Amino acid sequence: MPGRAPGAATARKQNAMTLMPPIDDLVPLFDALPGVVFFAKDTACRYTHVNLTLVQRLGLKHRAELIGKTTAELYPSAMGQAYMAQDERVLAGEEIENQLEVHIFNNRSSGWCITLKRPLRVRGEICGLIGISRDLGVLDTRHPVYDKLRKVLDHMQAHFARKLPIPGLAKLAGLSVAQLERHFNHVFQLTPQQMLTKLRVDAAMRLLHGDQSVASVSLACGFVDQSAFDRKFKATTGITPRQYRKLIAGPQG
Repeated sequence: MPGRAPGAATARKQNAMTLMPPIDDLVPLFDALPGVVFFAKDTACRYTHVNLTLVQRLGLKHRAELIGKTTAELYPSAMGQAYMAQDERVLAGEEIENQLEVHIFNNRSSGWCITLKRPLRVRGEICGLIGISRDLGVLDTRHPVYDKLRKVLDHMQAHFARKLPIPGLAKLAGLSVAQLERHFNHVFQLTPQQMLTKLRVDAAMRLLHGDQSVASVSLACGFVDQSAFDRKFKATTGITPRQYRKLIAGPQG
């Protein structure tokens, strides 16, 4: 009796470490871009290609220290598991576009970036994923409407704990909603809503270094309730506010 043909899961596992050869040619290009993290992974969520920026930010010296490992093995446990869950969504066919994230590294430094991840396909079959995380860069202060946008940003920084409807921000700038969003994205590399999220999460991370309860931090940063705070904080950092507080506290005793 002929043997049973391998199932889809088995076939995916057998092909886990095989990716398109051109990726090898991309790595040196991304090595030259210090503000961009580049990576490719197999269907088991293991790194197959990384640029030097990612190696350095993880406090490592050689690419070989990452290859074959997952984020769960390289990042603090809760954060690594969250990144891996995101990878699994991409391997199921989802594309991550323009995702605002703050990455927290082994030395507990952090940096804001925009992440993009896409499935990597060979002959129509997903054989891995590829992605970049781009640091938020320098503001375009020479933009024609920069002064109007700066007025909006100043208002957001002063009142981020309040409700700030986008139409009201557009009116403050003397622009339509579409104009505000287009120009804001060009100058600040974020949408107004992403900027509001950044301001709130930045404030929350600062307050979590203190003694306030998580619920108090949530209210102080403009979230409607603690549940909404937990969801947004985890979507942005990969961990919950309580896990972040534990991470920055470091080992006890």
